[in-house]
Amino acid sequence: MELGRLEYLQALVTEFQVTDSTEAKEQVLANLANFAYDPSNYEYLRQLQVLDLFLDMLTEDNETLVEFAMGGLCNLCLDKTNKEYILEAGGVEPIINCLSSSNEETVVSAVTTLMFLTTPRSRAQTTALPVVECMLRFSLSANTRLSNLASIFLQDYCSPLQVEEARNLSKHTAVGIPLPKD
Repeated sequence: MELGRLEYLQALVTEFQVTDSTEAKEQVLANLANFAYDPSNYEYLRQLQVLDLFLDMLTEDNETLVEFAMGGLCNLCLDKTNKEYILEAGGVEPIINCLSSSNEETVVSAVTTLMFLTTPRSRAQTTALPVVECMLRFSLSANTRLSNLASIFLQDYCSPLQVEEARNLSKHTAVGIPLPKD
């Protein structure tokens, strides 16, 4: 049974790598992201380098691929080994870049993933000033999911000093990350 699971996941990864069809790539990546939800698949997904695949897809022009990759990383990063791998692989920066996506699901997954990736060692990067500024903007969003998530991020992961510094900086600049479309 377990060998069958590994073989199936390997077939998905192979299909993703060999297909030229954008639609097929999107479907396979969605399937891999769904499998990333189950902790019994974590070891197999690491073995098949799916974390790298998800990280690589974050810089694609295809928003659907980015959405599914971000969702897959969000599903994987609660696991300590996966979290460390993502942090060591330089995954925080491309995840932060996903905050500027126009796709709501991508942004929600990116915010959630940053929360899950925050450790004493990674906190400086996951709560850097531009991220805190972005969360302040998101907390004012008419989108309740995004507003609530950003408010939790600010309350639970940022210091009052960080939030105040971001508020003061935001008063002096019109530049910001655009809100995702509903």
